[in-house]
Amino acid sequence: MGGDLAGPVPGEEHDFALWEKRVDALVILSGLKGVFTVDGLRRVLEDMGPEAFETMTYYERWVAALNQNHLERGTYTVAELGAKMEEVRARGATYGEAADAT
Repeated sequence: MGGDLAGPVPGEEHDFALWEKRVDALVILSGLKGVFTVDGLRRVLEDMGPEAFETMTYYERWVAALNQNHLERGTYTVAELGAKMEEVRARGATYGEAADAT
């Protein structure tokens, strides 16, 4: 959490997973499209509370904040999101399974 003592910041490089790179891209594109501002993203992140910072990874928090901003903007509804998630879930748990389903 901002302002809390957390010790030194690790200096080693981090190899980002594909989904993390995609989240980063979605945040950048959503910002460029005017879905939210940096302040809007930060507001949602800060509203999550300390439990989110203790249980979620950095990019999991970004996904949640990105989603909340899109819902608030009216980009899609909760029902539309749920339907899309079910569609994706039906494709399979891995990229290989999803490719086999197409």
